[in-house]
Order: sequence, then structure tokens, then C-alpha cells
Amino acid sequence: MASLTLKNIPQPLLRQLKDQAARHRRSLNHEVIVCLESLTQSVVVDADSLLAKARQIRRTPKKTRLTDRTLTLLKAAGRP
Repeated sequence: MASLTLKNIPQPLLRQLKDQAARHRRSLNHEVIVCLESLTQSVVVDADSLLAKARQIRRTPKKTRLTDRTLTLLKAAGRP
């Protein structure tokens, strides 16, 4: 197995990693490996599904038209 040396790790980060390792009952080395593995695993994104969700969220209800004037009035109404 290859080894890796990390230098100049900020103390707050080191403390957080040590606490996390203790909570998971792992060595600091193993905790860092698990963190790196989780960050480097690629997630497959279904572009069509993501686009459909975005369009659903963007959809404006019928008879609702947002204009600059409407938005300005709505913002002003929300202020004391």
C-alpha cells in the first residue's frame, strides 16, 4: 500500500478528524481514508431527471405573472 504524508493541517481540522475517528471507533488514519474515499466516489446524475425536477420547481401557477412591479410590491409588503 502507498502512503501519504500531510503537512500543515490546521489544528481545528485535526481536532475534528480525531473526534470523528473516536466517534466511529477508527484510527485517525482509517478515518482520513474513509473521508477521502467518500469524497472521490463519483455520483451518477440522471440529467433528464434533474432537468425535469428543475422545470417542475420553476413552473409558475396559471394566472400568476411575476413582473418587476409585482415583485417590488411584494417585497415592500413584507417590510415593516
